[in-house]
Amino acid sequence: MAAPERGGDYRRFILLSILLGTQSEAWAGHILYSVLEETDKGSFVGNVAKDLGLGAQELAERGVRIVSRGRAQLFALNPRSGSLVTAGRIDREELCAQSARCLVSFNILVEDKMNLYAIEVEIMDVNDNAPRFLTEEMNVKIMENTAPGMRFPLKEARDPDVGTNSLQSYQLNPNRHFSLVVQTGDDGTKYPELVLERVLDREEEAIHHLLLTASDGGDPPLSGTTHIQVAVVDVNDHAPIFSLPQYQVTVPENVPVGTRLLTVNAIDLDEGLNGEVTYSFWKMTPKILQIFQLNSHTGELSTLEGLDYEESSYYEMEVQAQDGPGRMTRAKVRITILDVNDNAPELTITSVSSSIPEDTPPGTVIALFYFQDRDSGKNGEVTCTISENLPFKLERSIDNYYRLVTTKHLDREIVSAYNITLKTTDGGTPPLSMETHISVKVADTNDNPPSFPHSSYSVYVPENNPRGTSIFSVTAHDPDSDENARVTYSLDEDTIQGAPLSSYVSINSDTGVLYALHSFDYEQFRDLQLRVTAHDSGDPQLSSNVSLSLFVLDQNDNAPEILYPTIPTDGSTGVELAPRSADPGYLVTKVVAVDRDSGQNAWLSYRLLKASEPGLFAVGLHTGEVRTARALLDRDALKQSLVVAVQDHGQPPLSATVTLTVAVADSIPDVLADLGSLEVPHDSDAPALTLYLVVAVATVSCVFLAFVIVLLALRLRRWSTSRLLQASRRGLEGVPASHFVGVDRVQAFLQTYSHEVSLTADSRKSHLIFPQPNYADTLISQESCDKKDPLLAPIDIQECKDEAQSIQQAPPNTDWRFSQAQRPGTSGSQNGDETGTWPNNQFDTEMLQAMILASASEAADGSSTLGGGAGTMGLSARYGPQFTLQHVPDYRQNVYIPGSNATLTNAAGKRDGKAPAGGNGNKKKSGKKEKK
Repeated sequence: MAAPERGGDYRRFILLSILLGTQSEAWAGHILYSVLEETDKGSFVGNVAKDLGLGAQELAERGVRIVSRGRAQLFALNPRSGSLVTAGRIDREELCAQSARCLVSFNILVEDKMNLYAIEVEIMDVNDNAPRFLTEEMNVKIMENTAPGMRFPLKEARDPDVGTNSLQSYQLNPNRHFSLVVQTGDDGTKYPELVLERVLDREEEAIHHLLLTASDGGDPPLSGTTHIQVAVVDVNDHAPIFSLPQYQVTVPENVPVGTRLLTVNAIDLDEGLNGEVTYSFWKMTPKILQIFQLNSHTGELSTLEGLDYEESSYYEMEVQAQDGPGRMTRAKVRITILDVNDNAPELTITSVSSSIPEDTPPGTVIALFYFQDRDSGKNGEVTCTISENLPFKLERSIDNYYRLVTTKHLDREIVSAYNITLKTTDGGTPPLSMETHISVKVADTNDNPPSFPHSSYSVYVPENNPRGTSIFSVTAHDPDSDENARVTYSLDEDTIQGAPLSSYVSINSDTGVLYALHSFDYEQFRDLQLRVTAHDSGDPQLSSNVSLSLFVLDQNDNAPEILYPTIPTDGSTGVELAPRSADPGYLVTKVVAVDRDSGQNAWLSYRLLKASEPGLFAVGLHTGEVRTARALLDRDALKQSLVVAVQDHGQPPLSATVTLTVAVADSIPDVLADLGSLEVPHDSDAPALTLYLVVAVATVSCVFLAFVIVLLALRLRRWSTSRLLQASRRGLEGVPASHFVGVDRVQAFLQTYSHEVSLTADSRKSHLIFPQPNYADTLISQESCDKKDPLLAPIDIQECKDEAQSIQQAPPNTDWRFSQAQRPGTSGSQNGDETGTWPNNQFDTEMLQAMILASASEAADGSSTLGGGAGTMGLSARYGPQFTLQHVPDYRQNVYIPGSNATLTNAAGKRDGKAPAGGNGNKKKSGKKEKK
């Protein structure tokens, strides 16, 4: 008979499921829910969010999740509603078998706080299983002489459900020979027994067919049936008897498969077929049938599969012995399994932080984990240890959960990562262990400012460095990482001589290289005090600074500057007096010079570069004093020109020169007297000299050209030369008298002319060029340049002005930053005490002496001096063009001659009706001269 269909309509249980599922209770710190088995996936179990005091949206934000211990996940969290729902269909019988109460335990982890909450869900049974017999047919043999009332046990039915849904009753189909009695065992199991009601007669009916029905108490009730075949046999008055009422054996769980565990033995006193005993299991579950086997003939009990103490620590079963006619007896067998340390501890990490900041306070939870050992007793006692010398420790949480927490502050700069080894060891013999590795990185925080390797730096930079040159580089190290270690550099704001520091020096913010924005001048400043600040890029930003001293090294970039004698700004020159009666070593004057450099570059030495009379004067090497080297003689010239060179000791050395004019006379009247005794040569020889020159040139040309040019060409060239000479004579006769001036019978020719004769061999025309006259600027006013001259008709007046401007020298810079006493050497340490023949008013004396010496020298030297060039006073031919006197102003208009009321004036200016230039203040000076 087929079993009734499993399952059914569970609509009646929907309301009950909702009511049970929504109820929860706190028991011993746990949250308890209940739910019916076989509910659909996603069925509501309980409101976890509400029971935990959280909002539904906080479940995902705070990392709430279910943590189970190795079994399949039966429940899930609904992130929208915050409720606990089923993850699939739940079969209570599969989970808990015949247990009266089926509880499923798991934990809920709140990730952000690493808190665990124990949850238990009771699976409520529903009548989803009908009672079922192990076999569809049972065979019972009854002796025909069996007395009525004899009971014959039958195999009971199995119902996995519990409570009222489990097996409740048995029913036997109506018949006249048998009835049914139900017995209840100690464990509540109901056993059917067949009761003989009437004596059997094998000859009347050898086999009786019965139907046994087992029913449960569910709503609706479910049932199962089996067929009973009763065979009536002959009389067998002895049943088999076991040697022991109960067999027991203890074996380790690691016995090999097929090992004989024990042997049961039963004896039947009957003979023949009635005495043949066969063995079989009685009351066996399918699981036991898969593990053990019983030899029906020998009674040997052996294993079919490996034993596992963790699955079951013992097995109980019944073995029956039956003889040939069918009489049987039963005996119990108990197999106890001994635990063997065959399972290593298992460690499961529930949550771990792979990275933690280095400023994490002690006691911070790093990881949450639990461990277990499936063995029992000492084999299941587990100890957990971590590596030594680590800033971590283990703390127990709930159940077998442990937390890994920090014990002190971490420092990423010392240790940037930790490899933590969790070692679990059981107490078995030999002990088994397992290692689990956790890697934790220490995240950097900005706790270290940049640091410089030195507290201060000194930089030496030569002056006159190119702009934009790299002068130094600073580097700061930050032991942090990433952005916290990226260093930028800056200069602290400051001012130098009123200008911001950033206009002198800049720094590359990324590399720390300092650049000079200006060419440094040692004479402007000698050192700079800088402060470089290094910032990291962390939050908050940390910084450190270092002082940097920049020293400018002096270079020999300044030539010596001559302070005395000074070059007047009006173009005149000074004259020093040396009496003819001066002894050797007489101090004539002193050249005073300074050098803006310092050190060796400013050590000055003096030497006499040129002199019109060698050996007459000597210059002190270190003092610059100009002294007479010997006594003055009458043959010594009235005017002596000295060129003194001042040189420093730099590399390379620089120098400057100054030209001194020394007048050899005892006093100013003596100088004038000496000038009056000089005669000016008549200028009538000038045309003859020019004629001789032209003839000489023509003669040489004729001799050279006689070998290449025919006689006719030679005659034509002579005729052309004669015409040129005649024109030259006529031009010189027209020179006006205003070009001469006289002082006490001393006359001087105010203009010098250059005549250029060009004679060519092939040309039919020869050229005689009369260029612009050169003026002796010492005696001629600038206004005379505007006058037209018959010899200068084709010359542009503007050219004269331009020429005068182009050769004017710029006045020296008098802006000195150092006093004479601050300069090294002896050039500034002595003050010349020149007395005796020096006039009271040195400026008037210098102008007077310049005019007198210029006039006297030109008159004495004649045409030979004039040949030296314009405005040279005869010095250009000897010393070169740097000693020209073209800047000496026209002193004819403001020179006073002692002993006379006359004043030299500009003849050209008076002729043109113009007032003499530069006459302001001359009367006052003349009055002083007369009073003296």
